[in-house]
Amino acid sequence: MAGDLLSDLLAPLRLHGVFFSRWLAHAPWGISGDRESCALLHYVVSGVCVTELPGGDPVRLEAGDLAVFPHGTAHTLGDRPGRATVPLSGVLPEREPGEVCTVEIAGPGERTLILCGGLHYDRVAAAPLYQSLPPLLVLRRERLHAHPLLGVTLERLAGEWDNAAPGAQLVALRAFEMVFVLALRAAMEGDCPDGRPVMGALRHEGVAAALRAVQTRFAEPWTVETLATEAGMSRSAFSAAFTRLLGQAPMRHLTARRMQEAARLLTETTLAHNRISERVGYGSPVGFHLAFKQWYGMTPGEYRSAPQTR
Repeated sequence: MAGDLLSDLLAPLRLHGVFFSRWLAHAPWGISGDRESCALLHYVVSGVCVTELPGGDPVRLEAGDLAVFPHGTAHTLGDRPGRATVPLSGVLPEREPGEVCTVEIAGPGERTLILCGGLHYDRVAAAPLYQSLPPLLVLRRERLHAHPLLGVTLERLAGEWDNAAPGAQLVALRAFEMVFVLALRAAMEGDCPDGRPVMGALRHEGVAAALRAVQTRFAEPWTVETLATEAGMSRSAFSAAFTRLLGQAPMRHLTARRMQEAARLLTETTLAHNRISERVGYGSPVGFHLAFKQWYGMTPGEYRSAPQTR
């Protein structure tokens, strides 16, 4: 079940524009990165480092650990907590899609080797479920090896760097795409502790069934009662579990999915507003117009013509 839901979760993202870098950092060192418009991955090949989110506690990463930032959340990396940092833009100013590079930080202390990758995705097409993922997922070495394909791919990825064979860089870039998907699958299957309840929602049989229905059949005339039936639960138990695990009521999540799809259609197609209304589950164009304006703060026509949506 988790695998099917993962496909529903990732299919609309249209992963593209991968970049990949290898960091050879000798203590003392610290890097601060602003929020990125992509998902980020850090795999510690050797040594130790610490990552911190704004306002969060330091998270120690050891050799063999993988850190995933699904939303490209701003964070720091360093050899120890509280280390003074320099901006990432000053060390690695340009990271074009398809780029592969090495960054070295000199110092007298111990060396840490990290592989870093970024995967751009279509934020307009990102499902509300994906947007609910926690800002940081950490998969420890032992968990990676519990998923042989993920562990082996990361190990081969580390070894591929110095491979001079034709196509080696392309192999490395594509491997990072697979690592991202495999890491999310491992997290959904319960192998990755996290501080956000959404991962529990993905593992909850009834709630996951309702989430899949909302993700793929959002145009149907759902109610809390029919979603509860889809989940195989009573209305009250379903509503309570869904709200507890997702942080929002079922119908709010349904509206988010419909609005996400409406925004995508307005951006990528020339469909008339009344046709879009039908496609996202609104029987009345007026009702769709009002719901869209309430959600985005502008009418469908204004959204379609706004420069930032193009």
